[in-house]
Amino acid sequence: MVELDLIDRKIVAELMRDATQPVAQIADKVGLSQTPCWKRIQKLEASGILTARVALADPAKVGFTLTVFVGIEAADHSGDWRDAFFAAISAIPEIMEVYRMAGEMDYLLRVSVADMPAYDRLYKQLTDTVPLKNVTSHFAMERMKFTTAYPVDTRNW
Repeated sequence: MVELDLIDRKIVAELMRDATQPVAQIADKVGLSQTPCWKRIQKLEASGILTARVALADPAKVGFTLTVFVGIEAADHSGDWRDAFFAAISAIPEIMEVYRMAGEMDYLLRVSVADMPAYDRLYKQLTDTVPLKNVTSHFAMERMKFTTAYPVDTRNW
């Protein structure tokens, strides 16, 4: 793991808050001049700490009004099954996140679709592609909190 000093943490926090900020603005906020700030950003990208700079869209305004959390119990745990499962989930762009879990479910998926018929089509596509032991769907009624920014500690210790 790469150790981040206070300046690096401040840069990361600023970019997670708003990656569209000019480097000069970030530099001013973290107490550096523009060139050293830019070099640190490049180092953070090269080391894999910063993985992407993206724009976030309001899901409802781009037609994705239904969020579903899907718990999957695997039909088996072989490498071949995992490969088939990975291929299946990779082929469905509405599956936004997938986590391999410990506990009662083997995988947890976050799915964004337009509506219930769209989810039904996704469900059928997934279950027709790879054998699953159990699928449990939980439908989000309201997104109460959402962030992509990790709470990077920017206090001076």
